[in-house]
Amino acid sequence: MDPRRSIPRTDAVLADPWLAGAVERLGRSRVKAAVVEAQARARTGEIAPDDVAAAAARSLPQRATSLRPVLNATGVVLHTNLGRAVLSAAAIEALQAAAGATDVELDLATGRRARRGRATMAALAAAVPDAGAVHVVNNGAAALVLAATALAAGREIVVSRGELVEIGDGFRLPDLLESTGARLREVGTTNRTTLADYRAAIGPETGFVLKVHPSNFVVTGFTAAVDVAALATLDAPVVVDIGSGLLAPEPLLPAEPDAATALRAGADLVTASGDKLLGGPQAGLLLGTAPLVERLRRHPLARALRVDKLTLAALEATLTGPATPTATALHADVSVLRERASTLAATLRAEGIPAAAAPSVGGVGGGGAPGVVLPSAAVALPAAWAAALRAGDPPVVGRVERGALLLDLRCLPADLDDVLGDAVRAVAAREATTREDTAAGAADACTS
Repeated sequence: MDPRRSIPRTDAVLADPWLAGAVERLGRSRVKAAVVEAQARARTGEIAPDDVAAAAARSLPQRATSLRPVLNATGVVLHTNLGRAVLSAAAIEALQAAAGATDVELDLATGRRARRGRATMAALAAAVPDAGAVHVVNNGAAALVLAATALAAGREIVVSRGELVEIGDGFRLPDLLESTGARLREVGTTNRTTLADYRAAIGPETGFVLKVHPSNFVVTGFTAAVDVAALATLDAPVVVDIGSGLLAPEPLLPAEPDAATALRAGADLVTASGDKLLGGPQAGLLLGTAPLVERLRRHPLARALRVDKLTLAALEATLTGPATPTATALHADVSVLRERASTLAATLRAEGIPAAAAPSVGGVGGGGAPGVVLPSAAVALPAAWAAALRAGDPPVVGRVERGALLLDLRCLPADLDDVLGDAVRAVAAREATTREDTAAGAADACTS
C-alpha cells in the first residue's frame, strides 16, 4: 500500500496533544496551515506520515507575536533597538488588567461617560506639581506636532539653528515641524545663539519660541545658548522639548533637562517622551499652563494622537509604582556588578568555557545624557560568539569591542545571571560540537 495513504486527516492531527496547546495559543487557522504544510511534506516522502503532528508543532512559534524577549547585555539602559525602557512589574500587571473591558471612559458610580484616563492624568499631574495641567499623546514627536499644529500652523516657530536636530531614523526636526504648516524662523548660528537673536525675530507672526534639548550629541568650545528663564522674558509663549522624559532633577545626570525645572523657569509648555528616563511605555507628555494644555487637548488632532487603554494603564503604574527597571539600571552599584561578573565568569571558566570578568562602560541611551558614561562590569567571551548568542533562546545582545564580546550586566537583574549563563553554555556546547565534527571530518579526509 502507498504509505501516503496513511497520512492522517487534518482534523485528526489538530486533535493531537502535540497541537492542542498551540491551537489555544495561536489560533486554529494558523495551526491548520502548519498541519497542511506538514501533510504536504509527508506526501513527498520528506517526513513519515506518523511525524506530521510533531513536524507541524515544531514549525509553530511559541508566541502569537513575532517579537522576542531579549537579554540586554549591551550596557545601554535605554536601547532604542531593544524597545527603550523596560516596564516595571507593576506596569506589566497594569497592562494585563487593562487588556479586557475596563472603565477607561466610564464612571462606574454614575454609569456615565468620564474623562479618558483620568487616573493617569492625575498621577502625572501629581508627579509634576509645577504643571497647571497635563495631557498625554502617543509619543514625544506627536506631542511636539500637536503643539506646533495648535499654536503655530500658518505662523512662525522661532528656534535656534543649533537645536534643529535629527531625531532618529532619518527624521529631522525641521521637517517634522514644517509638516504641521508652521514656518521656522531660525536664529543664531550652529554654536552660538543669544537672547537678542530671539528678540529680533519675534513679531506678529510668532506662534511660539521653541527650545529643544540637543540629545544624542554635545557641542563644546566657543558656544552660547539661552536658558528657559531668559526666554520666558520674551513676548511669546515658550515651548521646551526636553525629550528624555525626566520629570525632576536627577543628580546622576546634572546636565539633563527636566520638566519641573523648565516649568519653574517659566516655560509655558514642556514636551517629553514616556519611554525614556521616565521608564514607562511609549507616550508623549504635555505639561504646562492650564489654558494652553486645554487648548491642545481640545484640538481635533489630539483625537488622532490619543493613547490607548494599555498605555494609560502602564503609564499610571509607572508613575505611582515602585522604582522602574530604568532607574534601577542607572543607579546600579558598580561593585555589585563587578562581583556578579567575577562570579559568573569563574563559574563558566570552571566548566571549560573561555570567559573572563572585564571592566565595561555603559550609557544612558535613548538620546539622553550623551556625555555621561556609566562604569560597569561585563563577562568577556570570544567575539565570534556574538551572532550565536543573538540567535539563541533567549537571544542575548552584547557589545563587541577590543576583540572580545562583552556581556554587560548593568541592564540585567541579578536573577537573570543564571539565564545568561545557560545561554552562554548552549553556545559553548554548539561550538564544541562544531569543532569535534570539523576534527572528525579532517581525520576522515586524512585516512581516505
